[in-house]
Amino acid sequence: MDTVTALGLAAGTLTTLSFAPQVIRAWRTRSTADLSLATLAVLLAGVLLWLAYGVVKGDPAIVAANAVTAALVGLILSLKKKNG
Repeated sequence: MDTVTALGLAAGTLTTLSFAPQVIRAWRTRSTADLSLATLAVLLAGVLLWLAYGVVKGDPAIVAANAVTAALVGLILSLKKKNG
């Protein structure tokens, strides 16, 4: 693995993990009332576009980070839909 890929993977890991505490809190409390649906929807759209970009560019760091983030945002959105 080259240095640029390692840098991308480290950055992707940190930014993806920064969203994990919100997912954990929403999962434990089953409350998403304080989360903006519009913000989550725009975030998911952006993450999916980054994921597509990573696939087209063949960049594993971008693909991995955005695939995991999309799953986390999708989980939050499903909790929001289920619990209001």
